[in-house]
Amino acid sequence: MASNETLEQDSSALMSELKAANKGMGKVINSIHQIAKQTNLISLNSAIEAARAGEAGRGFSVVSDEIKKLATESLRTTEESRKIIEEIQKKANEVMAVRTADVAYDTIDKIERNLFERNCDAQAWAKFDKVVNCLEAPTSDNISDACSFLKNLVDIYEVYIDLFVLDTKGKIIASGVKKELIGTDTSDKEWFIEAKNANSISVSDLYLSSFDNFYTVAYTCPIRSKDDKLLGYFSTRFNWEFIYDIIDSAKVGEKGDIWIINKEGFVIACRSRKGILIDNIKNLKAAQNAINQSKYGYILENDSYGNTEIYGYAYTRGYNAYKGKNWSAVIREII
Repeated sequence: MASNETLEQDSSALMSELKAANKGMGKVINSIHQIAKQTNLISLNSAIEAARAGEAGRGFSVVSDEIKKLATESLRTTEESRKIIEEIQKKANEVMAVRTADVAYDTIDKIERNLFERNCDAQAWAKFDKVVNCLEAPTSDNISDACSFLKNLVDIYEVYIDLFVLDTKGKIIASGVKKELIGTDTSDKEWFIEAKNANSISVSDLYLSSFDNFYTVAYTCPIRSKDDKLLGYFSTRFNWEFIYDIIDSAKVGEKGDIWIINKEGFVIACRSRKGILIDNIKNLKAAQNAINQSKYGYILENDSYGNTEIYGYAYTRGYNAYKGKNWSAVIREII
């Protein structure tokens, strides 16, 4: 049995061949049409010359009539062939469009599954004794133990830039990597305000962290004592670069594009890694559909050069207990 990787490679190769065949069919029918038109023109010229020749050109006139019949039949057959080929092209485009939408759906689903795991991490780690102890009894030893514990988690899981323990006012009590941030007041940060208002696990949208100028998503949840008293907050910093493992593995053509966008249409991930949180593609119909929570679909358009552009899109509301951030994937393929 072929592996999934082999099947994906075969599928990608077949789609490339289908694109080439699709273009080839159009060229063939145009060639046939041109030949039929030239044949018709030859027939017309032959008829004119036969008429000039009078009685001597009667035999030539018979040949001219036969050529005209052949040209007429060729044009009729060509038109029928054109309709058939256009229908084949239409179906081929639809096949490619469905595949493009499938890739968009698969990509955003993988991203959300990844972020769901990060959602679970934060909630689980907020309950560990060393995390709780550094807030219940913030001695230097307990804080040091908490910092060591956080650093071990960062090293083991690799997908985090840093992990923090904060008090109820937003002051950093312990840090896994940047110890110099201990004592920093984060009470004015949007992610902390959201977490405090939610009083449960809160997930930020992608943002550029002022701590170290990196793109990240913050997962923040309450830390509670055994008697359910609020002690502070546990907050993780997901390394957004790991999302590009998913982006780069998406089966998109060399001339194609892939964008992950937030609910406002801003690009939060793309192949080039450029224009993050700056470029906005909400002018695209596919992006508009996704932003308006159309779960899955595609759009076919023609560019100014006559090329067919396929836009596949997929919107997600999250995965399992992770509610998501109303992000979407949009993919463009050029035929």
